[in-house]
Amino acid sequence: MKKVSVAAAAAAALLLLLLLAAAATEGSELKLGYYAKTCRGWENVVKYHVAKAIRANRASGAALVRLIFHDCFVRGCDASVLLDPTPANPHTEKTAPINIGLAAFEVIDDIKAALEERCPGTVSCSDIVVFAARDASSILSNGHVHFDPPAGRLDGKVSRAADAQRDLPDSTFTIAELIRNFRRKNFTVEELVILSGAHAVGVGHCSSFRARLSSPPSQIVPAYRNLLSGRCAAGPDPVVPNNVRDEDPRAVAAAFPSFLKKLRRSGDFLDNSYYHNNLARIVTFNSDWQLLTEKEALGHVKEYAENGTLWDEDFSEALVKLSKLPMPPRSKGEIRSHCRVVNGHHHHYH
Repeated sequence: MKKVSVAAAAAAALLLLLLLAAAATEGSELKLGYYAKTCRGWENVVKYHVAKAIRANRASGAALVRLIFHDCFVRGCDASVLLDPTPANPHTEKTAPINIGLAAFEVIDDIKAALEERCPGTVSCSDIVVFAARDASSILSNGHVHFDPPAGRLDGKVSRAADAQRDLPDSTFTIAELIRNFRRKNFTVEELVILSGAHAVGVGHCSSFRARLSSPPSQIVPAYRNLLSGRCAAGPDPVVPNNVRDEDPRAVAAAFPSFLKKLRRSGDFLDNSYYHNNLARIVTFNSDWQLLTEKEALGHVKEYAENGTLWDEDFSEALVKLSKLPMPPRSKGEIRSHCRVVNGHHHHYH
């Protein structure tokens, strides 16, 4: 009889292992309609608040699109970028130099508060970040960028500025550094070029492109370089539109009059204009211009300059792929009640 019980015990142990493995993978399985039964209509709540924020200040749209990248590239899409510094953890991701100018945290707070009222303890902050970016890119592109991300992410408890510095690409990077940085997260050269197109919207700090102010004409059009120099002389570290098409007409008239006719009526419009600007060497960051220095990347820049609809579709797909970057193995996740603090820590809103 003994043999049977050993075999049975072994089988039971194996079954238990399989069940545990299933439970572990189940926890990390993202799916469409994840909150269909637990928080019906939650997506409408997100969309309502994102639209309201963009109506009040169009710049918050670009900030929300930037947030998904800065969250998901560091420890996966776990809302680690939202955690405020505390005495116990003074250097969270949002304090990292590479995260200069991150914004729209209040929009995420508003969405979270509304969802906590509607279905307490249900929707993660990380899912809110992803869906807010989805709605922001849809609104900024007049519906041309649209995608359906799965949900079911958990919020991480770890947030370190050092991780952000290590994982996020810097605006000063060369093409080789950019390609390596994206490859580490399993993104191709093509996807690097696609995601860079987000620089059609938003602003950059002068400190992020200081070296461009003395770059040669082969890298930046002198008239545009002069325009940027004038902008950057205006204060310690001013912000400048990423897209020259959103520039102040007076500044353009003074420094770069030939470009006046290409200025846009509405700023922060998400389209393929980044690729046109890049080929014309009128982009802000070194990391933008670098895309022209490698054969494959340059080919994609030209392809998206020629085909805006293709970029809309490929950008949508790249954001879905970005939204699936997982937390590190064996991470503990939770559903935070406030997006700025891990659960169990009292948070006083000012």
